[in-house]
Amino acid sequence: MSCPIESFARAGVTVEGSQRGTVILEMRGITKEFPGVRALDDVSFSVRRGSIHALCGENGAGKSTLMKVLSGVWPHGTYSGDIVFEEQTCRFATIRDSEAAGIAIIHQELALIPELSIAENIFLGNEIRQGLGIDWTETRRRAAMLLAEVGLDNDPDTPVKEIGVGKQQLVEIAKALSKNVKLLILDEPTSALNEEESAHLLDLMRKQRERGISQIMISHKLGEIAEIADDITVIRDGRTIETMHVTDHDVDEDRIIRLMVGRPLDNRFPERHPKIGDVLFEVRDWTVRHPVNTERLICKGSNIQVRSGEVVGLAGLMGAGRTELARSVFGHSYGIYERGEVLVGGRRVSTDSVPKAIAAGLAYLPEDRKTQGLNLLDDIKGQVVSAKLKKACQGGISIDWHHVRTIAQQYRQDMRIKAPSVDTPVASLSGGNMQKVVLAKWIYSDPLVLILDEPTRGIDVGAKYEIYQLIGQLAAEGMAVVVISSELPELLGITDRIYTIFEGAVTGCLPTDQADQESLMRLINPTSSRPATV
Repeated sequence: MSCPIESFARAGVTVEGSQRGTVILEMRGITKEFPGVRALDDVSFSVRRGSIHALCGENGAGKSTLMKVLSGVWPHGTYSGDIVFEEQTCRFATIRDSEAAGIAIIHQELALIPELSIAENIFLGNEIRQGLGIDWTETRRRAAMLLAEVGLDNDPDTPVKEIGVGKQQLVEIAKALSKNVKLLILDEPTSALNEEESAHLLDLMRKQRERGISQIMISHKLGEIAEIADDITVIRDGRTIETMHVTDHDVDEDRIIRLMVGRPLDNRFPERHPKIGDVLFEVRDWTVRHPVNTERLICKGSNIQVRSGEVVGLAGLMGAGRTELARSVFGHSYGIYERGEVLVGGRRVSTDSVPKAIAAGLAYLPEDRKTQGLNLLDDIKGQVVSAKLKKACQGGISIDWHHVRTIAQQYRQDMRIKAPSVDTPVASLSGGNMQKVVLAKWIYSDPLVLILDEPTRGIDVGAKYEIYQLIGQLAAEGMAVVVISSELPELLGITDRIYTIFEGAVTGCLPTDQADQESLMRLINPTSSRPATV
């Protein structure tokens, strides 16, 4: 078995000058239908050899569906149109077929097995054989070379579950490189990464471009697209709108947004006029131990307050303890509780189980909507009422399905959930529309306190604006809203106050109108983890 990295190292593979800029991929007139919806309607675009081609569009526009057609997830015969790769018309029946041609896709939800080692994951399904068994010595050696190529110094025998999301993303790229990839598809590659990890990944993409690997990048981070892409294709409602070359002087974020949403978006954040009342939600001296390493505190005497009508942000680097704080408060669903209390409306409440937390008026939208926020086997209407089924029952006994359908339909319309009907399985929705279903589920539960963990991760600018509007509306109705976000501009744009967290401790709190990214970063990453007086 040949090793692509060894070939690169020997020959310094690059695209020859006569080849660079020629077309490696054409997708011609791709149309894909699902029951009740046309996901792709005569989509055409091409990718130049040795380039980074960005694919932009709102959630549900058809970007991921198009890439699933290209990578063989949706096999030939389930769509119409042609895929021409390296001047050959391709009819991929499986993902293996596209990989054999040199096309690899890295999905937004990473496809690694946590219990297996890095080396095992890299060569899973592509094992290096020795007789009837696996050559583990050669597997580890080649895995180490691939890890060095993507900038990781981890031992190849390290279980994937022991490394962070950013490193897992790089392992996925190493896995793709092991298959002699010619075209690499990255679906929202930086959505779960912090700024440092994102910058490293973008540098790696530039490096692969120099080596001649063509790349398609799906992203809602328009700043990153402008920084790294050579070409940009915008898709809206399943149709190709326009392809632009970044070297053109009139390509900017405003133009991309206008093409994506079909209208100008003059302000990224809706205007708010908050009416803030008394303290509605309070966490006192919240202290929690790590679920495995019990010597380590993941929440260190945290204190926060949120008033009715107020939107409060939690800022911190990845791993700072923001999610751990939220999950441990909401039903003690993470870590080992040591001490602390939760008050709602000035009254101490028990939140030592999720049902008790919901009964106390808390709702928590998790950062991982697929595994923690939704039952992917259910449909929209079932998920909307799932957090408070008693409310959907007649006489507290049987579910009133007419009520359920009516309520779900109302949420579908009000929140602009793109789906043929409320009977649509949530698993078939785009990421942004899944997020809206999770929001609808928790709003239906009539919470007093709504905790939103990365509510706009992997969501386009149009859908973000709609969620920002909804957050402002809920606060205006008297709810206490907590927003956890890795994007400081987002927190500065939608909150009234921002708490900062470092290594499990609250390090400060700033009114948003007195904060900027620099002042927040000083609190997010202080020289001392000693909590500041709030």
